[in-house]
Amino acid sequence: MPSRPAPHAAVTTPSLRLPDTAPRPPDPPDGAAWREALDLLAARPLVLLTGAGVSTDSGIPDYRGPQAPVRAPMTFQEFVSGPGAQRRYWARSHLGWGRMGHAVPNDGHRAAARLGADLLVTQNVDGLHEAAGAPRVVALHGRIADVVCLDCRTRSSRALLQERMTALNPDFLAGGEALETRPDGDVDLDDDAVVARFVVPDCEVCGGVLKPDVVFFGENVPRPRVARCTEAVDRLPDRDGALLVAGSSLTVMSGLRFVRRAAKAGTPVVILNRGVTRGDPLATVRLEAGTSEFLTALADARAARG
Repeated sequence: MPSRPAPHAAVTTPSLRLPDTAPRPPDPPDGAAWREALDLLAARPLVLLTGAGVSTDSGIPDYRGPQAPVRAPMTFQEFVSGPGAQRRYWARSHLGWGRMGHAVPNDGHRAAARLGADLLVTQNVDGLHEAAGAPRVVALHGRIADVVCLDCRTRSSRALLQERMTALNPDFLAGGEALETRPDGDVDLDDDAVVARFVVPDCEVCGGVLKPDVVFFGENVPRPRVARCTEAVDRLPDRDGALLVAGSSLTVMSGLRFVRRAAKAGTPVVILNRGVTRGDPLATVRLEAGTSEFLTALADARAARG
């Protein structure tokens, strides 16, 4: 079994639940919270932290939105437990890749690219911020388009791995288009007999175990990514900047820690999300609105100020 990275800043496990509250009606574009958020953010230096809610308009479901079913993503510990778990993961991913791989940026991604943020920190693994042309992006949890060997650490393309899996499994589950897509680009597939037939390719360099180059639940965010994000957040107070959270419930500590850090330093925090978040008590402004709509309005407001 491959060794785990040195422990630091572990991602919170998915068992943590948000408090149950009645859904809030969305804040209208002419509402007080909307205007307050625009006024606060229109001219300040900005760090933007995004989550799955930014990508729902691209057809990628989220884990914790108001309409999202309860899901239990595979943990790192489960993935490295043996070939059975790895086969289950890759069988699901093989069927879902076509949907994730063909997703395109939406208006929210394009607006985020226009904001001129000091840094865009995304918890998403879909690569859509990069595809929209956003500069200065840190993909906190990695990118699903990349694959890493857990033995020799060679990185390779997920698209090329898809070709290898198709060649090894030419008739695997025809008609799988009807299966429900999951937020990480795989599908709901619980038929053990079907999964058992799936052939998983090995690393072409060393024959080792291949894993998507993303941070699983229970795994650690690489230190350099955390350091870059922390430095950007820590520069905000001296520049009268603000932190904007868009489309994240902040359930996992990998994102919530930056909200806590900003709030402790006195940096204004705006949280834009449909549904409650763990950061709500720390928010200067809390906005219940669609990310595409508000980010577009904010990008236009910042552009108008030059």
